[in-house]
Amino acid sequence: MDAAPSPAVTPSPRRWRGDPWAILLTLSLGFFMTLLDLTIVNIALPNMIDRLGASLDEVLWVVNGYTLVLAVLLITAGRLGDLRGQRRMFMLGVAVFTGASLLCGLAQEPWQLIAARLLQGLGAALLVPQTMALIIATFPADRRGAAMGIWGGVAGLATIAGPTVGGVLVSLLDWRWIFFVNVPIGILVLVLAPAVIPDVRYSREHRLDLPGVLLATLGLFFLAFALTEGERYGWNGVILGSFAASAAILCLFALQQARRQGAEPLVPFALFLRRNFTVLSLVGLTVSIGMVGMFLPISLYLQAVLGYPALKTGLLLAPCSVMGMVVAPAAGRLSDRIGGKRILMFGMLLYALGLTWLSLVLSLDAHWTVFLAPMTVAGLGTGCVFAPMATEAMREIPPALAGSASGVNNTVRQIGSVLGGTVAGAILQNRMASELRAGAVERSGELPGPLREDFVARLARAAEGGLAPGAQDATAAEGVPPQVGLLAEEVFGTALIDAVRPTQAFAVVSVLLGAAACLLVRPPRNGAPPRETASGGPG
Repeated sequence: MDAAPSPAVTPSPRRWRGDPWAILLTLSLGFFMTLLDLTIVNIALPNMIDRLGASLDEVLWVVNGYTLVLAVLLITAGRLGDLRGQRRMFMLGVAVFTGASLLCGLAQEPWQLIAARLLQGLGAALLVPQTMALIIATFPADRRGAAMGIWGGVAGLATIAGPTVGGVLVSLLDWRWIFFVNVPIGILVLVLAPAVIPDVRYSREHRLDLPGVLLATLGLFFLAFALTEGERYGWNGVILGSFAASAAILCLFALQQARRQGAEPLVPFALFLRRNFTVLSLVGLTVSIGMVGMFLPISLYLQAVLGYPALKTGLLLAPCSVMGMVVAPAAGRLSDRIGGKRILMFGMLLYALGLTWLSLVLSLDAHWTVFLAPMTVAGLGTGCVFAPMATEAMREIPPALAGSASGVNNTVRQIGSVLGGTVAGAILQNRMASELRAGAVERSGELPGPLREDFVARLARAAEGGLAPGAQDATAAEGVPPQVGLLAEEVFGTALIDAVRPTQAFAVVSVLLGAAACLLVRPPRNGAPPRETASGGPG
């Protein structure tokens, strides 16, 4: 098998060109924007509904449209980076994302905002896989862990900081500023990128596997759509049909790719011959499920039960993101010295401990200080997860396949986020409805006889909507005695807490399964950087 062509780096007299740390800073800024926008929007939804006159379905598509496009196009965008140059695709992605962010902030109608969010998802998909690929091309294997530590810190910070940053911007300004904040960052990245990032290209022309792109895009779209919209549509025939279509199309995609393995496929199967890449991509799936399984229910609890505003909710989640950001670079450097397997397992166990601790301190009248310690422990765990996971997954991947590998890895993680949100939402809805009905019947005996039947009926109606209504909605009618309203709020809060705990238990189990899977990870072989090989095509 012929050796893959070596990358040719276009020389530049500029002093910063090729400096690995300047490259890492530039990549991290772009990467930060895209991941921040996965979570920052959630906390602004009520403000969007009020200021934009949007319906609940419309604002849900503001969230889900971005997620769908990002998840569907990551593999294709990663391969495009291999074939057309990672710097070019990174800059194109930043330009599209920045322009779309401006359009989001200027939107006057819900449909305009949804369209701009779809365009944002395209920009994010184009740039995200290039960040990991460019780090691999820039840093030697013995320094890659430190670089991935910073990259992982950015990933953890952006994923967790969304509610905090969003809460500040929405409280002090307006929902539009969660998008406007991306514009100066994007412009800065576009100025830095051509001056800092070398133009890495391969010595022969390549062709993009267009049939593979079509099949992968359709298959992933139907899968992401079914996972994202299933709960809202009650898992009806359309959703089940989407799952079936996804399974059929992805099987066709696998067969088509198997036939193209000698002719530059979209997904080189050689990637999966590397055990660490395969195992750690699946570990990334469990981590994404665990992250979403934590922040969705705890954010709901802080606002619906304790009555905290968006800003305070975001600030209470901040210790997790701050600790993750502080610890990640050190975890990355340590991964270079001793390997990332043990650090990754330790981080996942620590995160599971923090999440379990958090579920134990939930109560109707909890003081905000009781959340600081478990959030800090979870943050320490987060800081030990992203960098070693990325380093070990990509350690033996040749630079010519780095874009494809990054696209696959990020796609799996993104599907994990969608899956985590779907399952967490389903558990919350199911347990909330059950606990609310049971609680209403049990506590109705504390009311005078004439009020009991009406009390149970109101909370039963609230239970039919799961998480949508609260106790306030159930007792909002005129003439409801104050004692009924207070008892309804207590029943609602207790039911939500009882629903949050199994949801967080699901997240803990997911993370623990991922930690167990880490036992299959092979330690690095003498820390030697991978050789350029032509396995599965040159890139």
